[in-house]
Amino acid sequence: MIFFMNVIGAPAPTRTYKIDDDLIARIGADDQDAFDMLYENINQPLYAYILSLTQDAQNAEDVLQETYLKIRSAAHLYKAMGKPMAWIFTIARNLSMMQHRSAKRTAEEEIDHLEHDPRFSMQFDRDDHIFLKEILSQLNEKERSIILLHTVSGYKHREIARDLNMPLSTVLSNYSRGMNKLRMMVEYQKASSKWTAERLNNALT
Repeated sequence: MIFFMNVIGAPAPTRTYKIDDDLIARIGADDQDAFDMLYENINQPLYAYILSLTQDAQNAEDVLQETYLKIRSAAHLYKAMGKPMAWIFTIARNLSMMQHRSAKRTAEEEIDHLEHDPRFSMQFDRDDHIFLKEILSQLNEKERSIILLHTVSGYKHREIARDLNMPLSTVLSNYSRGMNKLRMMVEYQKASSKWTAERLNNALT
């Protein structure tokens, strides 16, 4: 299954984990088991979110590791709000912005390392790279975050709204607009490559 098909064609994966304030408090008290549990449960959605911000796989991996370090060092300062993932996403966003400013990277950089990243457990071909790069460049930040969290990580729209501190209506409208953009890419491919268009049409049916 190619990444593009997974994003706009396949159903969202099922999630079974729950991150709560108590888990963050345990991490703040140096509980290694709690940190391991957090890592295991949020690694994929956290990476997907950071990727939506950095638009570069290698940069996303670097920010991901920095985010875990920051969580570990700042967990004792966390104020219980019932939204631990919102706190984690805020850390990730701040670090992504810092990384972007310091590295002066742009969305045009290649994402060659993504196909080897076990967090997605997918195989990519040349067309997948092209479409993935197009997805990341054509969608705005909100659209990328919402679509990747929903389709890759299995977040429900209400969960996205809660953890990104957005109104549900904003999440739904950005998701719809982003998906429409992706479908427009399919139409473009129809004009340039019948074979590729057939693959993408299959993903949309």
